[in-house]
Amino acid sequence: MVDGVTLPAPRTGAAPRLSDIAGQAAVSEATVSRVLNGKQGVADTTRQRVLAALDILGYERPLRLRRRSAGLIGLVTPELTNPIFPAFAQSVEQVLAGHGYTPVLCTQLPGGATEDELVEQLVERGVGGIVFLSGLHADTSADPARYAALTERGVPFVLINGYNERISAPFVSPDDNAAVRMAVGHLADLGHRRIGLAIGPQRYVPSRRKRDGFVEAAISLLGMDRAEAEGHVCSTLFSVEGGQVAAGALLDAGCTGIVCGSDLMALGVVRAARGRGLDVPRDVSVVGFDDSQLIAFTDPPLTTVRQPVQAMAAAAVGALLEEVGGSPVQRTEYVFQPELVVRGSTAAVRSD
Repeated sequence: MVDGVTLPAPRTGAAPRLSDIAGQAAVSEATVSRVLNGKQGVADTTRQRVLAALDILGYERPLRLRRRSAGLIGLVTPELTNPIFPAFAQSVEQVLAGHGYTPVLCTQLPGGATEDELVEQLVERGVGGIVFLSGLHADTSADPARYAALTERGVPFVLINGYNERISAPFVSPDDNAAVRMAVGHLADLGHRRIGLAIGPQRYVPSRRKRDGFVEAAISLLGMDRAEAEGHVCSTLFSVEGGQVAAGALLDAGCTGIVCGSDLMALGVVRAARGRGLDVPRDVSVVGFDDSQLIAFTDPPLTTVRQPVQAMAAAAVGALLEEVGGSPVQRTEYVFQPELVVRGSTAAVRSD
Protein backbone atom coordinates (compact mmCIF):
# COMPACT_ATOMS: atom_id res chain seq x y z
CA MET A 1 0.00 0.00 0.00
CA VAL A 2 1.37 3.42 -0.98
CA ASP A 3 -0.35 6.62 0.15
CA GLY A 4 -3.42 4.60 1.07
CA VAL A 5 -3.73 2.90 -2.30
CA THR A 6 -3.38 -0.86 -2.52
CA LEU A 7 -1.09 -1.69 -5.39
CA PRO A 8 -1.88 -4.62 -7.68
CA ALA A 9 0.94 -7.05 -8.41
CA PRO A 10 3.02 -6.13 -11.47
CA ARG A 11 1.61 -7.80 -14.56
CA THR A 12 4.14 -8.35 -17.32
CA GLY A 13 2.63 -7.42 -20.65
CA ALA A 14 -0.75 -6.51 -19.15
CA ALA A 15 -2.50 -3.35 -20.33
CA PRO A 16 -2.54 -0.61 -17.69
CA ARG A 17 -5.89 -0.07 -15.97
CA LEU A 18 -6.72 3.60 -15.88
CA SER A 19 -8.34 3.29 -12.48
CA ASP A 20 -5.19 1.83 -10.93
CA ILE A 21 -2.95 4.53 -12.37
CA ALA A 22 -5.39 7.33 -11.60
CA GLY A 23 -5.65 6.16 -8.00
CA GLN A 24 -1.89 5.93 -7.57
CA ALA A 25 -1.25 9.34 -9.15
CA ALA A 26 -4.25 10.98 -7.44
CA VAL A 27 -5.61 12.29 -10.74
CA SER A 28 -8.67 11.56 -12.86
CA GLU A 29 -8.82 8.71 -15.36
CA ALA A 30 -9.27 11.31 -18.09
CA THR A 31 -5.94 12.89 -17.12
CA VAL A 32 -4.22 9.51 -17.21
CA SER A 33 -5.68 8.89 -20.67
CA ARG A 34 -4.36 12.21 -21.95
CA VAL A 35 -0.87 11.47 -20.62
CA LEU A 36 -0.76 7.93 -22.07
CA ASN A 37 -1.91 9.22 -25.43
CA GLY A 38 0.66 12.01 -25.45
CA LYS A 39 -1.92 14.79 -25.59
CA GLN A 40 -1.31 18.37 -24.53
CA GLY A 41 -3.09 20.24 -21.77
CA VAL A 42 -1.52 18.43 -18.80
CA ALA A 43 0.84 20.20 -16.39
CA ASP A 44 4.37 18.81 -16.42
CA THR A 45 4.27 17.97 -12.71
CA THR A 46 1.02 16.07 -13.20
CA ARG A 47 2.44 14.26 -16.23
CA GLN A 48 5.47 13.18 -14.21
CA ARG A 49 3.21 11.96 -11.41
CA VAL A 50 1.31 9.74 -13.83
CA LEU A 51 4.53 8.33 -15.27
CA ALA A 52 5.82 7.66 -11.77
CA ALA A 53 2.60 5.80 -11.00
CA LEU A 54 3.23 3.57 -14.01
CA ASP A 55 6.69 2.77 -12.68
CA ILE A 56 5.44 2.05 -9.17
CA LEU A 57 2.69 -0.26 -10.41
CA GLY A 58 5.11 -2.23 -12.54
CA TYR A 59 3.80 -1.21 -15.95
CA GLU A 60 6.14 -0.43 -18.81
CA ARG A 61 5.89 3.08 -20.15
CA PRO A 62 4.57 3.42 -23.69
CA LEU A 63 7.43 3.80 -26.17
CA ARG A 64 6.48 7.36 -27.01
CA LEU A 65 6.85 8.32 -23.32
CA ARG A 66 10.25 6.77 -22.68
CA ARG A 67 13.16 9.14 -22.32
CA ARG A 68 15.45 9.07 -25.31
CA SER A 69 19.16 9.08 -24.57
CA ALA A 70 21.02 12.24 -25.49
CA GLY A 71 24.05 10.04 -26.23
CA LEU A 72 26.70 7.84 -24.66
CA ILE A 73 29.35 9.03 -22.21
CA GLY A 74 32.20 6.77 -21.16
CA LEU A 75 33.39 6.44 -17.57
CA VAL A 76 36.80 4.78 -17.13
CA THR A 77 37.79 3.61 -13.63
CA PRO A 78 40.88 1.69 -12.48
CA GLU A 79 38.89 -0.88 -10.47
CA LEU A 80 35.83 -1.25 -8.26
CA THR A 81 37.20 -3.07 -5.22
CA ASN A 82 38.02 0.21 -3.48
CA PRO A 83 34.60 1.54 -2.37
CA ILE A 84 35.44 5.11 -3.39
CA PHE A 85 35.43 4.18 -7.08
CA PRO A 86 31.87 2.76 -7.12
CA ALA A 87 30.81 5.85 -5.14
CA PHE A 88 32.25 8.13 -7.82
CA ALA A 89 30.83 5.96 -10.61
CA GLN A 90 27.35 6.09 -9.12
CA SER A 91 27.47 9.85 -8.66
CA VAL A 92 28.75 10.44 -12.20
CA GLU A 93 26.10 8.13 -13.64
CA GLN A 94 23.33 9.87 -11.71
CA VAL A 95 24.39 13.31 -12.97
CA LEU A 96 24.71 12.03 -16.54
CA ALA A 97 21.28 10.38 -16.39
CA GLY A 98 19.83 13.63 -15.11
CA HIS A 99 21.03 15.29 -18.31
CA GLY A 100 19.64 12.48 -20.45
CA TYR A 101 22.94 10.76 -21.22
CA THR A 102 23.60 7.03 -21.00
CA PRO A 103 26.80 6.18 -19.09
CA VAL A 104 29.07 3.36 -20.26
CA LEU A 105 31.18 2.09 -17.34
CA CYS A 106 34.59 0.61 -18.19
CA THR A 107 36.73 -0.96 -15.47
CA GLN A 108 40.35 -2.06 -15.71
CA LEU A 109 40.10 -5.54 -14.21
CA PRO A 110 43.31 -7.49 -13.45
CA GLY A 111 44.40 -9.18 -16.64
CA GLY A 112 41.72 -7.32 -18.59
CA ALA A 113 41.73 -4.41 -21.00
CA THR A 114 44.10 -1.51 -20.46
CA GLU A 115 42.95 2.11 -20.25
CA ASP A 116 44.01 2.66 -23.85
CA GLU A 117 42.05 -0.40 -25.01
CA LEU A 118 38.96 0.70 -23.11
CA VAL A 119 39.19 4.16 -24.64
CA GLU A 120 39.43 2.65 -28.11
CA GLN A 121 36.30 0.59 -27.45
CA LEU A 122 34.43 3.67 -26.26
CA VAL A 123 35.47 5.72 -29.28
CA GLU A 124 34.35 2.88 -31.57
CA ARG A 125 30.94 2.99 -29.87
CA GLY A 126 30.68 6.66 -30.69
CA VAL A 127 30.66 8.10 -27.18
CA GLY A 128 30.19 11.84 -26.94
CA GLY A 129 32.86 12.20 -24.26
CA ILE A 130 34.80 10.36 -21.54
CA VAL A 131 35.24 10.83 -17.79
CA PHE A 132 38.54 9.45 -16.47
CA LEU A 133 38.67 8.61 -12.77
CA SER A 134 42.14 8.18 -11.22
CA GLY A 135 43.53 6.98 -14.53
CA LEU A 136 46.95 7.15 -16.15
CA HIS A 137 46.73 10.93 -16.04
CA ALA A 138 47.50 10.65 -12.31
CA ASP A 139 50.62 8.55 -12.95
CA THR A 140 53.62 10.81 -13.54
CA SER A 141 55.50 7.93 -15.19
CA ALA A 142 52.82 7.46 -17.88
CA ASP A 143 52.99 9.10 -21.30
CA PRO A 144 50.43 11.94 -21.48
CA ALA A 145 50.50 11.87 -25.29
CA ARG A 146 47.54 9.46 -25.28
CA TYR A 147 45.30 12.29 -24.10
CA ALA A 148 46.58 14.71 -26.74
CA ALA A 149 45.77 12.04 -29.33
CA LEU A 150 42.24 11.80 -27.94
CA THR A 151 41.82 15.56 -28.29
CA GLU A 152 43.01 15.36 -31.90
CA ARG A 153 40.28 12.78 -32.55
CA GLY A 154 37.69 15.29 -31.34
CA VAL A 155 36.65 13.38 -28.22
CA PRO A 156 36.01 15.67 -25.21
CA PHE A 157 37.14 14.37 -21.82
CA VAL A 158 37.50 15.40 -18.20
CA LEU A 159 39.88 14.01 -15.58
CA ILE A 160 39.12 13.35 -11.90
CA ASN A 161 41.90 13.06 -9.28
CA GLY A 162 45.48 13.56 -10.40
CA TYR A 163 46.28 16.91 -12.03
CA ASN A 164 48.87 16.73 -14.78
CA GLU A 165 50.13 20.01 -16.22
CA ARG A 166 51.21 18.21 -19.39
CA ILE A 167 47.60 17.44 -20.29
CA SER A 168 45.30 20.13 -21.67
CA ALA A 169 41.89 19.33 -20.19
CA PRO A 170 39.55 20.21 -17.31
CA PHE A 171 40.61 18.52 -14.05
CA VAL A 172 38.56 17.96 -10.90
CA SER A 173 40.46 17.16 -7.68
CA PRO A 174 40.16 17.24 -3.91
CA ASP A 175 42.73 19.36 -2.09
CA ASP A 176 45.03 16.49 -1.07
CA ASN A 177 47.53 18.82 0.55
CA ALA A 178 44.88 20.44 2.75
CA ALA A 179 43.35 17.04 3.56
CA VAL A 180 46.53 15.74 5.14
CA ARG A 181 47.26 18.99 6.96
CA MET A 182 43.73 18.77 8.36
CA ALA A 183 44.31 15.22 9.58
CA VAL A 184 47.68 16.02 11.14
CA GLY A 185 46.18 19.08 12.84
CA HIS A 186 43.44 16.91 14.33
CA LEU A 187 45.96 14.45 15.76
CA ALA A 188 48.17 17.27 17.02
CA ASP A 189 45.19 18.78 18.84
CA LEU A 190 44.78 15.41 20.56
CA GLY A 191 48.35 15.64 21.84
CA HIS A 192 50.09 13.37 19.31
CA ARG A 193 53.61 14.41 18.37
CA ARG A 194 54.92 11.29 16.64
CA ILE A 195 52.68 11.08 13.60
CA GLY A 196 53.29 9.13 10.40
CA LEU A 197 51.83 9.09 6.90
CA ALA A 198 50.92 5.91 4.99
CA ILE A 199 50.36 6.55 1.28
CA GLY A 200 50.55 4.87 -2.10
CA PRO A 201 53.37 4.95 -4.67
CA GLN A 202 55.02 8.33 -5.13
CA ARG A 203 54.57 8.30 -8.90
CA TYR A 204 50.90 9.17 -8.37
CA VAL A 205 50.01 12.85 -8.07
CA PRO A 206 47.62 12.42 -5.08
CA SER A 207 50.38 10.61 -3.14
CA ARG A 208 52.88 13.37 -3.84
CA ARG A 209 50.47 16.06 -2.80
CA LYS A 210 49.59 14.25 0.41
CA ARG A 211 53.28 13.81 1.18
CA ASP A 212 53.91 17.52 0.64
CA GLY A 213 50.99 18.43 2.87
CA PHE A 214 52.24 16.09 5.58
CA VAL A 215 55.79 17.47 5.52
CA GLU A 216 54.47 21.03 5.76
CA ALA A 217 52.21 20.12 8.69
CA ALA A 218 54.90 18.12 10.48
CA ILE A 219 57.29 21.07 10.31
CA SER A 220 54.78 23.74 11.31
CA LEU A 221 52.64 21.83 13.81
CA LEU A 222 54.97 19.16 15.23
CA GLY A 223 58.30 20.97 15.16
CA MET A 224 60.01 18.35 12.98
CA ASP A 225 62.75 19.29 10.56
CA ARG A 226 62.26 18.34 6.89
CA ALA A 227 64.41 15.22 7.03
CA GLU A 228 62.58 13.91 10.09
CA ALA A 229 59.19 14.68 8.54
CA GLU A 230 60.08 12.90 5.30
CA GLY A 231 61.31 9.96 7.37
CA HIS A 232 57.79 9.57 8.78
CA VAL A 233 56.31 8.99 5.29
CA CYS A 234 55.86 5.38 4.20
CA SER A 235 54.85 4.67 0.59
CA THR A 236 53.37 1.26 -0.16
CA LEU A 237 50.17 0.32 -2.03
CA PHE A 238 46.66 1.81 -1.88
CA SER A 239 45.23 -1.33 -0.26
CA VAL A 240 44.56 -3.01 3.06
CA GLU A 241 47.79 -4.96 2.67
CA GLY A 242 49.67 -1.77 1.85
CA GLY A 243 48.35 -0.20 5.02
CA GLN A 244 49.55 -3.15 7.06
CA VAL A 245 53.06 -2.88 5.63
CA ALA A 246 53.21 0.87 6.25
CA ALA A 247 51.89 0.46 9.78
CA GLY A 248 54.71 -1.94 10.61
CA ALA A 249 57.35 0.64 9.73
CA LEU A 250 55.56 3.57 11.34
CA LEU A 251 54.75 1.74 14.57
CA ASP A 252 58.38 0.63 14.79
CA ALA A 253 59.28 4.33 14.55
CA GLY A 254 57.13 4.99 17.62
CA CYS A 255 54.20 6.73 15.89
CA THR A 256 51.09 7.10 18.03
CA GLY A 257 49.06 8.58 15.19
CA ILE A 258 48.94 7.49 11.54
CA VAL A 259 47.33 9.37 8.64
CA CYS A 260 46.47 7.24 5.60
CA GLY A 261 46.06 7.92 1.90
CA SER A 262 42.87 5.87 1.67
CA ASP A 263 40.28 4.25 3.91
CA LEU A 264 41.45 0.80 2.81
CA MET A 265 44.99 1.62 3.94
CA ALA A 266 43.57 2.81 7.26
CA LEU A 267 41.81 -0.51 7.76
CA GLY A 268 45.15 -2.22 7.13
CA VAL A 269 46.78 -0.02 9.78
CA VAL A 270 44.07 -0.96 12.29
CA ARG A 271 44.61 -4.63 11.49
CA ALA A 272 48.38 -4.32 11.92
CA ALA A 273 48.03 -2.47 15.23
CA ARG A 274 45.72 -5.14 16.61
CA GLY A 275 48.13 -7.81 15.42
CA ARG A 276 50.66 -6.26 17.79
CA GLY A 277 48.20 -6.26 20.66
CA LEU A 278 47.60 -2.51 20.38
CA ASP A 279 44.21 -0.89 20.80
CA VAL A 280 42.78 1.65 18.35
CA PRO A 281 42.43 4.44 19.43
CA ARG A 282 43.78 3.95 22.98
CA ASP A 283 47.32 3.07 21.83
CA VAL A 284 47.35 4.41 18.28
CA SER A 285 45.02 6.80 16.44
CA VAL A 286 44.24 6.24 12.75
CA VAL A 287 42.84 8.65 10.14
CA GLY A 288 41.69 7.51 6.69
CA PHE A 289 40.90 9.34 3.47
CA ASP A 290 37.80 9.12 1.23
CA ASP A 291 34.91 8.40 3.65
CA SER A 292 33.49 5.79 1.33
CA GLN A 293 30.19 4.12 2.20
CA LEU A 294 30.18 1.77 5.24
CA ILE A 295 33.37 3.29 6.73
CA ALA A 296 31.25 4.72 9.53
CA PHE A 297 30.38 1.13 10.50
CA THR A 298 33.88 -0.30 10.84
CA ASP A 299 35.30 -1.30 14.23
CA PRO A 300 36.08 1.27 15.43
CA PRO A 301 34.20 3.71 13.19
CA LEU A 302 36.93 5.35 11.15
CA THR A 303 37.91 8.98 11.49
CA THR A 304 38.59 10.06 7.93
CA VAL A 305 38.84 12.97 5.52
CA ARG A 306 35.84 12.99 3.22
CA GLN A 307 36.14 13.60 -0.50
CA PRO A 308 33.20 15.71 -1.74
CA VAL A 309 32.26 13.00 -4.25
CA GLN A 310 28.89 14.35 -5.37
CA ALA A 311 30.14 17.91 -5.88
CA MET A 312 33.21 16.68 -7.77
CA ALA A 313 31.11 14.37 -9.96
CA ALA A 314 28.68 17.18 -10.78
CA ALA A 315 31.53 19.54 -11.68
CA ALA A 316 33.23 16.93 -13.86
CA VAL A 317 30.06 16.09 -15.76
CA GLY A 318 29.16 19.76 -16.09
CA ALA A 319 32.54 20.59 -17.60
CA LEU A 320 32.38 17.63 -19.95
CA LEU A 321 28.89 18.41 -21.20
CA GLU A 322 29.90 22.00 -21.88
CA GLU A 323 32.65 20.62 -24.10
CA VAL A 324 30.26 18.15 -25.73
CA GLY A 325 27.90 21.04 -26.44
CA GLY A 326 30.64 22.99 -28.19
CA SER A 327 31.41 25.47 -25.38
CA PRO A 328 35.10 25.13 -24.47
CA VAL A 329 35.85 24.98 -20.75
CA GLN A 330 39.02 26.42 -19.28
CA ARG A 331 41.84 23.87 -19.20
CA THR A 332 42.56 24.11 -15.52
CA GLU A 333 42.09 22.28 -12.23
CA TYR A 334 38.94 22.72 -10.17
CA VAL A 335 39.92 21.98 -6.57
CA PHE A 336 37.36 20.95 -3.95
CA GLN A 337 37.82 21.21 -0.21
CA PRO A 338 37.63 17.98 1.81
CA GLU A 339 36.02 17.62 5.22
CA LEU A 340 37.38 15.99 8.37
CA VAL A 341 34.88 13.49 9.81
CA VAL A 342 35.79 12.57 13.39
CA ARG A 343 34.68 9.15 14.62
CA GLY A 344 36.06 6.49 16.93
CA SER A 345 39.52 5.67 15.55
CA THR A 346 41.21 8.75 17.03
CA ALA A 347 41.64 9.79 20.66
CA ALA A 348 43.92 11.80 22.91
CA VAL A 349 47.44 10.45 23.18
CA ARG A 350 48.06 8.33 26.29
CA SER A 351 49.73 10.31 29.06
CA ASP A 352 52.22 7.52 29.76
